[in-house]
Amino acid sequence: MNKWVIWILVAVGIYYFMNRPAEVKNMGNSNVTIVAFGDSLTEGYGASPSESYPAVLSGKLGRGVVNLGVSGETAVDAVKRIPQVLNYTPYMVLIEFGANDFMRAMSMQDAVKSVGEIVDSVQRAGAIAVIVDTGAPGMGGYTKAYKKMAHDKKAVFVPGIISDILSKPDLKSDSVHPNAKGYALVADKVYKQIKPYMPKK
Repeated sequence: MNKWVIWILVAVGIYYFMNRPAEVKNMGNSNVTIVAFGDSLTEGYGASPSESYPAVLSGKLGRGVVNLGVSGETAVDAVKRIPQVLNYTPYMVLIEFGANDFMRAMSMQDAVKSVGEIVDSVQRAGAIAVIVDTGAPGMGGYTKAYKKMAHDKKAVFVPGIISDILSKPDLKSDSVHPNAKGYALVADKVYKQIKPYMPKK
């Protein structure tokens, strides 16, 4: 076989290996609903409901996304709402918590543990768990912990949803929250990470 053909086949193989979706628990489950479970960044604080990231994401996916975001909620408190999430028999749950724990100087260990409990509950219910990382300054420990958790638990990881927004006033409604343009960028980030795990239409 021509050596150039061999090199091309090797290159194609490497490209496929590097770009294939990571193994994710409950991939291909038979459920339908997508639930966005989080704090004010999920709720869409600073924009209208139709401009929240779950609403924009719904349009990009061509399917409904239930918005269960609650402003001010911590990861520790969010555990109490797990039954509400599971009542939707979700295909996928987007889990976005930690910023309020961080801003209130609460224990990062407790917050990460709580997110782990949420991931475990979602996966036991047969759904895909997606850990959505904030990426705010000072939250590098959360990012590292969430990324490791996603790997260990076979969940999807979405890094730094507002890391590129906080330094740009035209993308924010206040010092912390995105505006409509900012939430559109958040939706893009989430969409790119979950698209490989969405069922084919």
